[in-house]
Parts: sequence; C-alpha cells; structure tokens
Amino acid sequence: MQSFDLLCAIARPKPDLERALELLRGGVDWPELVGLAAAHAVRPHLIQALRDLGWTAMPPETKAALEAFQLFHLTRVLSLTEELGRVADALARNGLPFASFKGIALATLHHGSRPLREFDDIDLIVPKPRLAEAEGVLRSLGYRGADGEAAFRNAFFAYQRQYAFVRTEPDVSVDLHWAFTSASLPFPLDPAEIWADLQPVSIGGRAIPTLAGANLALLLAGHGTKERWKRLGWVCDFATCLDRNRDLDWSAIFQRAHRRGCGNAVLFACAMAEALLGVAMPPMLAPLIQRSDRVRALTRSTSRALRESLPAAAGPRDLADLDLCDAWSRKAGVILGMAFTRTEGDYEAMKLPPPLWRLYHLTRPFRLAAKTLAAPRARSLPSPDDGRARSRARRPHTP
Repeated sequence: MQSFDLLCAIARPKPDLERALELLRGGVDWPELVGLAAAHAVRPHLIQALRDLGWTAMPPETKAALEAFQLFHLTRVLSLTEELGRVADALARNGLPFASFKGIALATLHHGSRPLREFDDIDLIVPKPRLAEAEGVLRSLGYRGADGEAAFRNAFFAYQRQYAFVRTEPDVSVDLHWAFTSASLPFPLDPAEIWADLQPVSIGGRAIPTLAGANLALLLAGHGTKERWKRLGWVCDFATCLDRNRDLDWSAIFQRAHRRGCGNAVLFACAMAEALLGVAMPPMLAPLIQRSDRVRALTRSTSRALRESLPAAAGPRDLADLDLCDAWSRKAGVILGMAFTRTEGDYEAMKLPPPLWRLYHLTRPFRLAAKTLAAPRARSLPSPDDGRARSRARRPHTP
C-alpha cells in the first residue's frame, strides 16, 4: 500500500515530491515499488521523480534497472515516432482522413517532448467507409493482419471494431480502429463527432491529427471506465486532461456522454482522478457525483482494489465493460448482444468451413451455456472477448 501511495504522489499532474520523499525515508520495498510501477505503466513518472529527489536511498541495482528501462523506453519512443510518421505520410498521400490517439500522440499532447507515458503500439482511427483503403496502405508498408486474413477477421473480429496489423522490421504493431469500443457496447464518444474537431500535434517534425479537449476527455473517461481503471497510468491520463482543461464546459461533456447512455463514465473518471491523484473534480459535476450511489461505490471499491493490489481490481473483463452502461436495460441488451456475437473462441471450439461460419451465431449460446455449467462458480457473463484474449496473447499490448 505504501508503494502505491508513493506512485500516486509522483504520477499526479503536479507531483507531490515532498510526500514522495516522506514515503521514501520511511522505507520502501524497492522490488515491489518498481514492479508496481511497471504494472501501472508509470515507470517514467517514477524515474523522473527519483531523479528530481537525487535518487534518495535507492539501491544501485534498482537504479541500474530503471536506467536500463529508460534507455529502452526512449529507443522505443523514437522508433514508434518514426514509424507513425511513415504511416501518416502514406495515409495522407492517399487522401485518407485519420487520427492518432493514445500512445505517442497523447504523450506528446500531455508532456511535450518528455516521454512520460508508457506505450508499445500505434493506435489510429479512420472513417469506417475508408477502412479497406487504410488496410491497403498498411499492407503496402509491409504490415500484415495479426488475426489472420481479411475474411477471417471480418467474421470473428469485426465486432471489436478494430484490427491489429504487425510488421517485424521494425517490430511495430498498429491497431486500426473505426470506433472506440466493441459493437455491443455504448461509448461516451461517437467516432463521427471527431473529424471536424481534430487538433494537430507536432510529432517527429510532422503535424499529426489527434483528439483534444472535450473529445479527448470523453475518450479517456470511456476507455478507463471500460477497463475498470485497473492501471494508475490511465487515471493519470484523465487527471492530466482534467487538470489542463479546467476551462472546458464539463457539464456539456457529461451531457454528451449521458445522451449516449454513458454519463456515469465521466463522473467515475472525475471521482477516480480526485480520489487517487488529488485532482479536484469540476464544480459543476461534484453534485452529480455526490448524488450517485453507484459512482461513489465504484470509486471506493476500485480505489481500494488498486491501492491493495487486489487481483479483482479489474474484475471479469465483461463485467467491467458493463460499467459503461448507465441503465440496467442497456446492460441487458449488451449481454444479449454478446451472447450471439461469434468470436474466434467459437471457431477454436468447433472449426467449421467458411460457408458454415454463419452457424456460429446459433451455436454460440449453447457453447456458452455448456461453459457456464462446466464452471458454475465462475463470475463471468457471456463475453465476446473470449476470442480477443487469445488474439492479444500473441502480442504484448499496452494502450
């Protein structure tokens, strides 16, 4: 718990170095601290704070390990910056609208040239009608689909509304999105809303379009809520956005999310930023948070799970996804949609030839029922992500 408190002190938008020094002088389990910083994707923040504090009381071997990570991280940032520029140039030459989000774009927007955010891939979004053209551009640059050929992806991965593409020279992965969450779930931000309001950010000498302002706030609130804020780094992302955009109309931001059935995601994000990182919630949203038993209960349980490093911090992935839904009626619809969404897991369980792939819509409920009966104690709802878990296992992923 002391290690987590130290990370909270240094990961906030304005690091509390006095509190960090107090905790360091009280004695630190260094392997635990470094391991926790890695798990929460805040090692750059930890390194920056320790350097500012003169590497107080740090064992030489721990310092060496962190410096080795920093060298790797800087090298990786440079490599991904160069590759993003190459991909962006190719998309622009072909007249394709796109935006880079999360990853290097968010790191640059929040921290300028300082690589204070961990990431290991490139996230791009394009309009859905231009998806095939964007795939063609990536293939021309040497990328291949990480989840098989187009027909297989369209059958078993399209519900995710993103496809993964990889190349080995250099070792880079690109997640190509046409929406911000899977087809069965609501999300605070409609992808159609972003195209008239992109902000260019200078990355590697190029002006790369990205999300900013209200759209970025909605994206970060939705992403963190979908993942049950299981990484402190995601709380830090939203807290930094909140801290740097106090003048935004946060009431209007909440109303946009509320109209999409996800208003609680914005309230949850604000409550987590204040509870863990001390960033005051917008005054106009504070009364809504105080009146929401659900948001306050989620904040308490999630903060406690993170602070105590409980394995249940994220919860079953499908249950965490449902936090995006304000209404129980919408949750019921999501669960029903999940029950009939074919996934790679269905294919692996019974490998039918392509002409029969439509049958998975009918066989999936029976497979899930059998799976549930075989593990009656499992706290899991039908989730289309059983296929995604295996897919993502083939390549490490940090958003």
